[in-house]
Amino acid sequence: MLSTMPIGEKVKAKKKYRGVTRVARVIQKFAFWVPLIIMVIMIIMAIFAPLIAPHDPNLGKITERYLPPSFMEGGKSNHLLGTDQIGRDVLRRLIYGARVSLSVSLFVICITGAIGTMLGIVAGFGGGRTDAIIMRVVDVALSFPGLLLAMLLCVAIGPGFLTVVLALSLLGWAGYARMIRSEALRIVQSDFVAQARITGASGMRIMFKHIFPNVINSLIVLMTLQVGMMILAEAGLSYLGLGISVPTSSWGAMVSDGRANLDNAWWISAFPGACIGLVVLSGNFLGDWIRDRLDPRLRQL
Repeated sequence: MLSTMPIGEKVKAKKKYRGVTRVARVIQKFAFWVPLIIMVIMIIMAIFAPLIAPHDPNLGKITERYLPPSFMEGGKSNHLLGTDQIGRDVLRRLIYGARVSLSVSLFVICITGAIGTMLGIVAGFGGGRTDAIIMRVVDVALSFPGLLLAMLLCVAIGPGFLTVVLALSLLGWAGYARMIRSEALRIVQSDFVAQARITGASGMRIMFKHIFPNVINSLIVLMTLQVGMMILAEAGLSYLGLGISVPTSSWGAMVSDGRANLDNAWWISAFPGACIGLVVLSGNFLGDWIRDRLDPRLRQL
């Protein structure tokens, strides 16, 4: 059937569509580049912290306590973001806190991603009783409140870097296992897997040579989304005094240190809190962007 829309309305519709497309492209670029820049800055701060801030972040001067940021009245140029209650430089502690937060996040993601991926592939490929046993264990793990269990473990063992990594890794693998298992179930039905079975390929070869490469995209997306979540979890534990042990710089501990002085020294908590929020949002935006780019069904532009 021929379209009855007038030519003038067709031209207007095309221009409107092109305008919407341009706006969508600008939004996509903004949603990619801004979070990427924030994450790159954080990584640079974490890796080159001793070069960027060579002085010990845990040392302070009592005579310079509660100094406001340099852009406020009474601030000093050598303390750009002010000082805390014992005269420690806030910016310096933020830089070293990025190293702690990123290290915890990477360790937890590597541990949980490896365990969850292995169990998910085994469950999806094995099927039957193997799948049932693994998924019941996953269901039990997901039924526990992860952060509460992490808090109990930190209380029992004591605060510290390894304790936080262990506590956050204890149940974090379950989400990976469930997602990878669903992907593996779909891939097992593919023709190339059936052909590999016919040619006599072993189960181990099929899992690592045929199934694993096809779940990497989903794994990358989930790991990217987990960066911000792990940083937020570590900050929550440190805020409660159960995370990184004092006096090591940690964004969550910095927020906790300044909560009693929000009325007269807001910068002690505000700047680390802003860093946590920016990194969590950046990780989520990057994860969404990577998902749209790796999944052809979601790729629109």
